[in-house]
This record gives sequence, C-alpha cells and structure tokens, in this order.
Amino acid sequence: MADHVDTPPLTSFTRDGLTFEVVDGGPRAGEVVVLLHGFPEDASAWTAVSEHLHDNGFRTLAPDQRGYSPGASPTGTDAYRVTQLVRDVLALVDASGAERVHLVGHDWGGAVAWATALSSPERLLSLTVLSTPHPTAMARALRTPDQARRSWYMLAFQVPGLPERVLSRSMRRFLTSAGLPADHAERYAARFASPASLHGPIGWYRASGPWRSLSSRGSGRRTGGSAPKGAGAQRSSQVRVPTTYVWGRHDVALGRAAAEGTADLVDADYRFVELDAGHWLPECHPDEVAEAITERARRS
Repeated sequence: MADHVDTPPLTSFTRDGLTFEVVDGGPRAGEVVVLLHGFPEDASAWTAVSEHLHDNGFRTLAPDQRGYSPGASPTGTDAYRVTQLVRDVLALVDASGAERVHLVGHDWGGAVAWATALSSPERLLSLTVLSTPHPTAMARALRTPDQARRSWYMLAFQVPGLPERVLSRSMRRFLTSAGLPADHAERYAARFASPASLHGPIGWYRASGPWRSLSSRGSGRRTGGSAPKGAGAQRSSQVRVPTTYVWGRHDVALGRAAAEGTADLVDADYRFVELDAGHWLPECHPDEVAEAITERARRS
C-alpha cells in the first residue's frame, strides 16, 4: 500500500516560502494524476476531467500554479522561469507521497509538463499533454509564417504593464472570442479582474519561453540558471516517458506543424490524438481528455 493512502487530502503545499493551493480528489489508494492548468485558467479547469478519472480509480491533484495561487505569486520575472515551474511540480509530487505520478498539462501547463519529463523522467509514470506541442517542435514551427501569426500575442505580452491593464478590462471577451464557453470565461474573468491579479500569469510569458530554453539543449548549448535535479545530464530534447499528445485541429494558437512535429521528439511509446476541437480541451472535451489520460496511464 502506498505511503500516501493514510494521509489527509492536500489543500496546499509549500516550496521556498511559497504556498500553493491544490485540489486533491479521488480514491486515496489510486495512482496519482497531477493536472497542470494553462493561461488564464486555474485548477477548476480540470473539474469535469477529474470526476471521470476518479471513476476510473485515480487520485487527482490539480494545483493553482505559480502566479495563480495568492500565496505563490512572486513579483520578479525570473521567478517564472521554467526551472522554477518544474521545481514546483516536483514539490507537489513529493507532497503527494507518491514516488512517481502520471503528469498531465494543458497550454502553459503542458509546457511545464514537457519540461518536467525532460528534466526528471524518473518521477513520471506517464505524460499526457493537451494542446501544447513539444518545445523543440514549437521552436521550429515559430519559424513558419503560420505559427508566427498565431503567436503574435506573445510578443505583445512583453510590454510592461499594458497587457495586465487591457486584459483585466476585457478578459471575458478575450476568452469567448478564443472559443471558451461563457460560463468558464466568466469564472476566469472574475478571478483576473485587476491588473495585479494578472502580473503572475503574464510573468510566464515574460520569462524565457520553455520551448526556447529546452530546445537549446538539443543543440548542445547550456541554458541560463540552475536546472532541476536530474536535468544536468539531460542534454537531449528527446522525451523518454510514455506520452500521449492531444491536439484540437481548430486551435487558434497552436498549429499543425508543431503538433505533427512532436512525434519525432518522443523516444518512448507515443500516441497522437487529434480532436475536432479548439484550444480549451479540459473545459470543452472532458470525456475525450479523461479517456486519453486513462488509456495512457493503463498502457504505461
């Protein structure tokens, strides 16, 4: 029996003086599935997916990540670099009592999930990523006109202060125009209704992009900053964890070139699931997402 079975459910975990809120659900004896949300979501993005996973015997942990948890929202841009985001994930794995977990991420959470698989594969049983391609595939696709056009907003987010002011006034419209249903858009808009509330989430964009920092390893260049435990020897961009990648063919932000290029960067059992869907897969397609996670976990 796993050590975590007799411990109470987690409501939070800490790292380096920061406190992260987390939703812990499902059977205590089940294998642990960690669910990482994207921008501008929070742990509630996974509510419907988690219910399906609980029915299949899994325990789920959905954190409000760095910049989203009130007690874990540092001000400096460097605090949102990928090495810090990965360390947060590993701290949650440690707090769960599980030695290894099934890791799932959507959007920016998917970027962190890829980074964790590259740096610390020994902590993962499997990897399922929604929407976000492998960082090296993304870096390559950004050289194409199609992906460059889709990613224009990432440059706009580099302007100090302005994105926070604009989005805090127009979040609901921004999200619904990107295909998110109104009930979810209203929930996120209420959470991010002030410029201050958006400083952390937009800090992820202002920090070095995870596809840039990780893809440089494949060319033999070292990246700035210290790496998570296990990353020092990880110089390849090849993921060696059993992986499923789920992509919506109507995603407005992430195009086909990077999606299809991801397969070449996984040196393990790999499955590509293409859905007749847009970007917001956890909220809009929880059945298909839960099925993909469950199948991957049972194959790994």
